Amino acid sequence: MSDEQVDIKKILSILPHRYPFLLVDRITELVPGEKAAGLKNVTINEPFFQGHFPGEPIMPGVMIVEALAQVGAVAVLSMPENAKKLALFTGINNFRFKKMVRPGDQLELEITMTGMRRNLGRGEAVARIGGEIAASGELWFALADRSPE
Repeated sequence: MSDEQVDIKKILSILPHRYPFLLVDRITELVPGEKAAGLKNVTINEPFFQGHFPGEPIMPGVMIVEALAQVGAVAVLSMPENAKKLALFTGINNFRFKKMVRPGDQLELEITMTGMRRNLGRGEAVARIGGEIAASGELWFALADRSPE
């Protein structure tokens, strides 16, 4: 796959995340093990807006980072040898938040893998709104076996 769209059904077959923690609506570009791009439609119905912040809803930075990580997990877990594994955070470096994300925004999420050795890897991640950078930085992860279902 490279320019093929990945719909929500396929995303659900790759990622273990479910509501309310699934933060990717569509994958718009996928090169397994190398890079992925996706979309998150931000709505006022997100549970975190109840408390962040009443009367001034802003998507928490940690949720933006998680959405980027999930797009990266699709890239890594789409590789046949990583099917049925978990991608777990091991580090976050040099993340910067430049634009507030609000209900009605569409987050454009992109991650490019910059290194992978055995079960450890890292990637450069960028979140945009209308082409403008909202957040960017480096994500580190480890692959682990999933528990039998």
